[in-house]
This record gives sequence, C-alpha cells and structure tokens, in this order.
Amino acid sequence: MSVQFIGMIGHRLASEIIPPTGPIFDKKYIADFARAHEDAGFDRILVAYASDQPDAFLVTAHAGASTSRIHFLLAHRPGFVAPTLAARKLATLDHLLEGRVAVHIISGGSDAEQRRDGDFKPKSGRYQRTDEYIDVLKQSWYSETGFDHQGEFYQAENAFSAIKPYQKKLPVFFGGSSDDAIRVAGKQADVFALWGEPLESAAETVAAVKASAAKHQREVDFSISFRPILGKTEEEAWAKADEILAKATAQQAEKGQALAAKPQSVGAQRLLKAVAQGDRLDSCLWTGIAGLIGGGSNSTALVGTPEQVSDALLKYYDLGITTFLIRGFDPLNDAVEYGKSLIPLTKQKIAARQALNKTTATTLV
Repeated sequence: MSVQFIGMIGHRLASEIIPPTGPIFDKKYIADFARAHEDAGFDRILVAYASDQPDAFLVTAHAGASTSRIHFLLAHRPGFVAPTLAARKLATLDHLLEGRVAVHIISGGSDAEQRRDGDFKPKSGRYQRTDEYIDVLKQSWYSETGFDHQGEFYQAENAFSAIKPYQKKLPVFFGGSSDDAIRVAGKQADVFALWGEPLESAAETVAAVKASAAKHQREVDFSISFRPILGKTEEEAWAKADEILAKATAQQAEKGQALAAKPQSVGAQRLLKAVAQGDRLDSCLWTGIAGLIGGGSNSTALVGTPEQVSDALLKYYDLGITTFLIRGFDPLNDAVEYGKSLIPLTKQKIAARQALNKTTATTLV
C-alpha cells in the first residue's frame, strides 16, 4: 500500500500559538502556503470549513490556480447548499483544477455552530441527511440521464448535471466517530478520516468502519491526523512541545475562550478519553493541546525526531491507515520542515518495505 500526505492551508496566518495575522482573506498567504506544500512533497491539501470564515470553494480555487500538481481536499457541510447544486460546483471546480479535487463531507459536530448558518437540525438527523445528500451528489455526478429524487430531506424532479467530475471518480472523504457516522461511512466513504487517537482506539475505529463497509460489499481507505513536533533530538522536540503548550495557554487566556464541559462531537469525546489516560501515550503521542482545547479538533501531536515520528506513523500504517494529515503549530514553516525530513523519510521506509515484501514473495514462488 502506498502512503499519502495531506497538509492543511488557511486563508491567513493563524494557529493555537499565533494570533490571526493579515487580512481575513489573504490571497498572497494562501498562494504561498499552497506552493509551500507542493514544494514540500505533500500529495493533497485540506481546505477547512467554518461557519464564520471565507468560502472554502474560493480559497481552493485560488490555491489551485497558484499551484500545478498538488491535489485538494475541500471540506463541505451538507445542509446549506442543495446537493444538486453542490454536485455542479464540485464538478466545475474539478475541471478548473484538472482533476485535483476531493470532497470531505462533514455533518457537523456542534449544534451552536450549525445554527450560525441557520441549521437547527439535531446531530442524529444531520447524519441521516448527509447519507441522502451524498446519494444525490453521486447521482448528479454519474447519471447520464435526468433522475427524480423523493427523499426525507431533498426532492428533485428530472435533475441532471451536464458537467461531470473531470476525474472518473471524485473521491469522497468522510469523518465522524458516532455510530451514525460509522454507518454512513460504510455506505458512502472512499476514505474515512480519524483524528489522532492512540493506536488501540484507532484500531477499534478502523475495524468498525471496515465492518460497516462490508455490509455494502465495499472497502474503505483510512486517513489519520496529527500535529508533528520535530526536533534534532528527542529532548529538543519535547522542549518545543512544552513551549507550544505555554504559548497556546497564554493565547487562550488572552482571548478568554471557554470550553464546553462535554463536547457534542464523539470524536472530541474520544480525544478527551485519551487525554485522561495521560499526556504522553504510545511511543510519542502527546495530548497536551487536545486537553487544553477540549478535544475540539485534530489536536494530538507526535513528538520526537523525524526518525521517531516516522516510526510512529508506520505503526498506524500497519493498522491499514495509508493517508496522514499533518499540520503544524507554525503552519507554513512546519509544512516546509516536514518536506525536508518527515515526508521523504516515511515514504522511503514504506517503499523499502514494499520492495522487501515483493522480493520475499518472488523468492517464495
């Protein structure tokens, strides 16, 4: 199995340790950030969605126009754009970027954020709606004639999209840790995305999604997200982690941020369970920032030398996870650093494994 690396770009410089800098839609930063990922050897870039931030379609279009090879993963929430229209928007963007687009469907883990955009549907209903939404997306993309749809959430009569995805199949990524999410993932996802859980719980999620997919005679690939913190030595890396936690704590206090006692997102709850186990888990998994922000995003880190972090990633690879979403706390500079060490080192190790396995198989024949 080959390995892929996904980065993540924002529309301006900001992180848990860097206050937002520059205009809210910083065209130069978006372009520079995207090119830095392309030069660093990333395979794809995630463009996130938030209810109060610039439109991800346009961020992706600008980043794509500023690059030539790297692919994109556009986060998209059902419920705000009709699926027939979303299908055409995504297919058009895929043509604009000549087949470099995938979509990451996010049902939404916070009632409060959904309501900012006028969505008052409860969390369980959002996954039911997502399932139907993806059905209509796929019908729009791949139906050669008009189709009717009469569902619980959407209706369409003689719907048809003249524009199809540029690529034969536009990949659908999917996230969520609840039972409803696992059910939808098994039916709809090409790639299931996990946050950075400890090995044992990640293995449980992989097994659950595989079992769900098997009910539909399908197979699903897997992605997992981490915030690598690298140092020339293990001690240097952990010192950087301590410094990051101190800066993030200070920035949070300055903003006066308050966290919900119990987040609605099951994924966040799972990260908080990891936090309760300790701040250092497995070989080098660090939960410091996850604890600080209440597990509300991909916030766990792998800390160590590039060699140590690469070895830690390989343990997840052995679980069947072949895509790694990595982003840093100093976003652009960390992306450059990953390209110098972590990405090529990990790909070299996996290539060496594959060559060895091929040689062994040939010898046994």
